Amino acid sequence: MAKRFSTIAVIGLGTTGSVLASMAARSGRRVIAVDTDASALDLAGARLTDTGPGTIDLTTRSADIVSADLVIEAVPERMKTKYEVLRHAHNACAPGTVFATTTTGLAVTDIAFGSGRPCRTVGLHLFPQGPMDPATAVEVVGTPLTDGAVLTDVQALIRDLGQVPVSVPDRAGFVGGALTMAYLNDAATMYEQRYASRDGIDTAMRLGCGLPRGPLAHLDAIGLDVARDTLDALHERTGDRRFLPAPVLTHMVAAGLLGLKAGRGFYDYGAPDADGAADTSDELPTARPARRIGVVGSGTMATGIAQACARAGYPTTLVARSEVRAKEALATVENSLNRAVQRGRLTPEQLTSSMESLTGVSRLEAVAGCDLVVEAVVEDIDVKRTVFRELDAVCGAQTVLATSTSSLPVIECAMATGRPEAVVGMHFFNPAPVMKLVEVVRTALTSRETLGVAHATATALGKRPVGCPDRSGFIVNALLFPYLNSAVALLDEGILTAEGIDTVMALGQGHPMGPLQLLDVIGLDVSVAILRTLHTTFREQRLLPSRPLEQLVAAGHLGRKRGKGLRNHEL
Repeated sequence: MAKRFSTIAVIGLGTTGSVLASMAARSGRRVIAVDTDASALDLAGARLTDTGPGTIDLTTRSADIVSADLVIEAVPERMKTKYEVLRHAHNACAPGTVFATTTTGLAVTDIAFGSGRPCRTVGLHLFPQGPMDPATAVEVVGTPLTDGAVLTDVQALIRDLGQVPVSVPDRAGFVGGALTMAYLNDAATMYEQRYASRDGIDTAMRLGCGLPRGPLAHLDAIGLDVARDTLDALHERTGDRRFLPAPVLTHMVAAGLLGLKAGRGFYDYGAPDADGAADTSDELPTARPARRIGVVGSGTMATGIAQACARAGYPTTLVARSEVRAKEALATVENSLNRAVQRGRLTPEQLTSSMESLTGVSRLEAVAGCDLVVEAVVEDIDVKRTVFRELDAVCGAQTVLATSTSSLPVIECAMATGRPEAVVGMHFFNPAPVMKLVEVVRTALTSRETLGVAHATATALGKRPVGCPDRSGFIVNALLFPYLNSAVALLDEGILTAEGIDTVMALGQGHPMGPLQLLDVIGLDVSVAILRTLHTTFREQRLLPSRPLEQLVAAGHLGRKRGKGLRNHEL
């Protein structure tokens, strides 16, 4: 039977240390919680009030850990500090005591040797974002010298704490740290470059990807000093520029803006509103939403946008390539609304009203009187330019023309018309009737009046518009796809199965699904096309589609829609 670890010492009572101490106490264990900083100990004491059946002894005396069966260090991400803490524990504790490090960026193997107990030291990697959920994944990191029985005991402990252990090797950042820290650093860089506002970045990633919090709020929760030190350690260890800390992080740390624990970071937690001080950089002049809306296209995105418009009560005209396709598109919308009625989300009267607002035709001239026309045809720039050229010829001078592209240059569509100032990107997310985010994309020529109409209309549809300039990937895809591509590269290394990688990110990081599952849902062919577009724009090696993606697409394994991709969906 695995050793129970009845007494656990936790050294360092920041976010991670406090969460681990609380978890252990709630499982009925005695916890010795150590922090040499008296003020940090007081803060931890205020957090550690729910101990369940266990007990927590708070102390500033590191000598009090002598009776511990397991010592967990959760001190700052500096090798010298970790060495000193564990070397002291080695001298104080019994020979059978097991050590664990919570490092993200440093090598567990190096820490194990520095501790004096290379065979009895493991890594415990987690990214707590608040009270621990019963289904949180914890990466258990072994080294080439870790005793197998120690790993078994620690994995059993994690299960006993109500968590899910995932065994990973000692590589830089493991799985969760490597993927998450690069993504967070990219978001900080995007903010520093003023490509998008703080609220725009965080809102886009929450609503576009279903994440529990945006990346800048996530950095605040981790602590900007902790994030900066972790990135430094990862960069020093790998030389990978993804981990070179964004200068804004170093600047904010120097200014004492450390995030939630300091009361101010990217957000001001002393501000009267719950989300911190308001970010006003997205403000636009007041504009009236469109009164009549046209949608060009008959595929999934076009029918979804048309449904959202009709459901909001707007007279909506959908233009397809033929009368047959137009009727099929209307049937698709009606079937979707019928399913909503069956689930109790819509009344029969609302279904009838929505369908009465929607017209399907095959002639482009039918949208001539619309205030806003959204193009949602195939992701081919030549096809889109042709559509915009034709729309420019038939629509009134006041009509705003929008493209729903997710990756192509909006300016290319705009320059196909004689009204580039009235062309804007409106990137809806799939499924459009459900997803709340719309990225409103401005070119160098888009007028503020046009932006106002796009923002006002998206809001009237019940969506949350987020503004950004016309650049490949906009906000969501520019942050999401490097992360997804890196996950495939980890799979290609063979360090963990697809299921293991997805478990770490879904259960450990709070994502609605793991990166490999998400790629299969998006479609591997679509994902490769987006990555190629990003690489063409930014010329970064990490944006070249990973080898397994290219190979699977070549073999026709495109993900869930074909039954097989990075994971098997035929079972």
